[in-house]
Amino acid sequence: MLTVRWTAKSGWEAPEIRPYGPLSLLPTASVLHYATECFEGMKAYRGVDGRVRLFRPDRNAKRFLQSAARISLPQFGPDEFVKLLKRFVGIEAARWIPEPGRFIYIRPTMIATAPALGMQKPKEALLYIITAMFPSLDEPTAVISPAAPPNGTTTNGTANGAQHEGPGPKASKGMRLLASRHDIIRAWPGGFGNAKVGANYGPSLLAQGEAKERGYDQVLWLFGDECYVTEAGGSNFFVLWKRRDTGRLELVTAPLGDGIILAGVTRASVLELVKKNMPEIDVVERTFTMQEIIAAEQEERLLEAFGAGTAFFIAPCSDIHFRGVDVEFPLAKSGVDAAQGARYALEIKRLLKDVMYGRVQHEWGVVVEEE
Repeated sequence: MLTVRWTAKSGWEAPEIRPYGPLSLLPTASVLHYATECFEGMKAYRGVDGRVRLFRPDRNAKRFLQSAARISLPQFGPDEFVKLLKRFVGIEAARWIPEPGRFIYIRPTMIATAPALGMQKPKEALLYIITAMFPSLDEPTAVISPAAPPNGTTTNGTANGAQHEGPGPKASKGMRLLASRHDIIRAWPGGFGNAKVGANYGPSLLAQGEAKERGYDQVLWLFGDECYVTEAGGSNFFVLWKRRDTGRLELVTAPLGDGIILAGVTRASVLELVKKNMPEIDVVERTFTMQEIIAAEQEERLLEAFGAGTAFFIAPCSDIHFRGVDVEFPLAKSGVDAAQGARYALEIKRLLKDVMYGRVQHEWGVVVEEE
């Protein structure tokens, strides 16, 4: 793990890379009482050329520091954050991702550590970076119910997806979503939904647990009486449909302006790639509702949906349960395979993986020099 300590009196100390181990905190530490904690999620990839890459780490750096500022944690230059990441990954990569086609998950975190109760700006903080072995969660066939046998492992030897913890009605070819109840809200305008802070996630675990128990994979977070669609679990959410008036394909996702959703690195990359490589699709960032999704299904205009984020990457969606109504995407239909029902999602994923694994040389894939 990499650690860097900060105090209001002395500023940042020298970074240290040391064996992974427990942290020492007093019971009155600010992070334990006031949720003064933020984090990032990213991956390092071993490319087909044997080199290790980070994917757009400058964006993670910027968001990490914005999240820190939201809870009064200390700042420093985003370039310095990228330097820390590259040095840490450069030392660890050979051990954890020795073969091409593999990845390691990276979790940078900052917490306030000062031992003092009372509402005040943190006077001490700790920045640390750890890595974790995550399974591949993005395969359309990876999400299964206990009634169906597991599909084995992925090509890189990791488990090929999370199994439902509770009973599920059927095996699924994609991510299954349970729309949030009207009395549970994840984020709101003017809040901190656009910051990657721990306080965004703890209160969502109750709804996530309910979704798992009912055989779903994630909560589709809605907002307001209008049931505006915001995020899917911890991922940004996209819907592809045909416009009623023109018949044009339209990829729609919630906007950033109101501060409800996170400015995902994968989200931004999806928007840019679709605009550049798929001229048949109009890209739209706007508020949209569950009623619009239901209408599109009823009118046979609903084509695809997928979550986009670091952990689940590009995860095609098969169905949504919304307060007694089941909305099915073509991917869930009998006889429709992923190549048909998730055609565009899979193409977007391919384009992203080409950059991440070095099949295409691109400025988004930042090469790390190993030590």
